[in-house]
Amino acid sequence: MDVRSRNHVTVTGLAGGPVVVLAHGFGCDQNMWRLVVPILERDFTVVVFDHVGAGGSQLSAWSRERYSSLDGYVSDVLEVCQDLGLGPVTFVGHSVSAMMGVLAAVREPGAFAGLVLLAPSPCFVDDPAAGYRGGFSAEDIDELLDSLDANYLGWSGAMAPVIMGNPERPELGEELTNSFCRTDPEIARVFARVTFLSDNRADLAAVRVPTLVAQCSHDAIAPPEVGSFVHAQIPGSRLVTLNATGHCPQLAAPEETAAAIAAFTRAAA
Repeated sequence: MDVRSRNHVTVTGLAGGPVVVLAHGFGCDQNMWRLVVPILERDFTVVVFDHVGAGGSQLSAWSRERYSSLDGYVSDVLEVCQDLGLGPVTFVGHSVSAMMGVLAAVREPGAFAGLVLLAPSPCFVDDPAAGYRGGFSAEDIDELLDSLDANYLGWSGAMAPVIMGNPERPELGEELTNSFCRTDPEIARVFARVTFLSDNRADLAAVRVPTLVAQCSHDAIAPPEVGSFVHAQIPGSRLVTLNATGHCPQLAAPEETAAAIAAFTRAAA
């Protein structure tokens, strides 16, 4: 299967410029980057794509076997990068895609000039014994997944505004709700478990490419302690706290988000 068609890959921007690959999170697609892309493509080659099962990807490529863990998505990321043939890229992973970037960079570090981990979480579940705060108890996650299983559209309408934050801008929560509702419920159920039950804390220390951890000043899904943990675990990483609030700064504060990505990419190039 053609990789570019499978993942609905789009390449724009400055030909020959440093390459920035933007990867979306759970329940979203490449459209979530539409406010950031025009800013970045002035100075960079910009690549956006859809994870299989999302947006304009080829749904026929999705299987429960391949996408029941992050490994299938990580393989896709590496195949997209290889297919582009543009040399080492700066990979920007939002939310769960941040951990895809981590695993891809551990597997094939030569494919990456750098990583930008935007609102990352290596583990959403609190681990009191290890002193780790992920933001949710195990019971919280069980309840979240049970609710999603029982009524995905209702769950989307209730959770999307919480994830987005910025209650004074309800149009943002509505956009995320609509994005969730466009996702096939079966695929969403599997991806939700991959997102909320994965634990990649032990993988962070193996990252050996330049890394920027970009967290939001207030995020109900990935609290500041999570960003600090990721920064502490990845050798030589940088941590920046954006003024943006919520879990989707590429929509809530696209200029600030793009500026952070651009500054890091220039330094890593």
